[in-house]
Amino acid sequence: MVVIGVIAVAVTVAWYVMPKATPDDRPAPAAAVPSVTVEPATAHEVTRTVVYELTGGDLAHNLTYVANGGDLEQQAEVHLPWSVTVQRKVPAEQPVFSSLVAQSAGALLCRIRVDGHVVAEKSVAGEGRQLSCSA
Repeated sequence: MVVIGVIAVAVTVAWYVMPKATPDDRPAPAAAVPSVTVEPATAHEVTRTVVYELTGGDLAHNLTYVANGGDLEQQAEVHLPWSVTVQRKVPAEQPVFSSLVAQSAGALLCRIRVDGHVVAEKSVAGEGRQLSCSA
């Protein structure tokens, strides 16, 4: 009984002590925000022609390059001179990433052309040396 009396007194005191909201005290409704429709940006894609060239002695081993669609292509052994042409779609403002790696059986020279322009060229000499061209 005492507990119920204490609770009743506490509720009554809180009722009189807490401020009451008047019409002037109520927050104003939020202003309507105009809706804006934003179209997603579409990147204009272009097709780049990438030519990989590898020259040197008779053979190269463990050849890996970035092929169509950005996939890696691997060949255990290639006869030289060797070249391949791939087409790559990329956003117009972005350069195309191209890479070729091979292991020499003597001297090796690699060259990468993108749309006819040489973008990378490198050479190594010596058995078992690794050659890496990228742009």
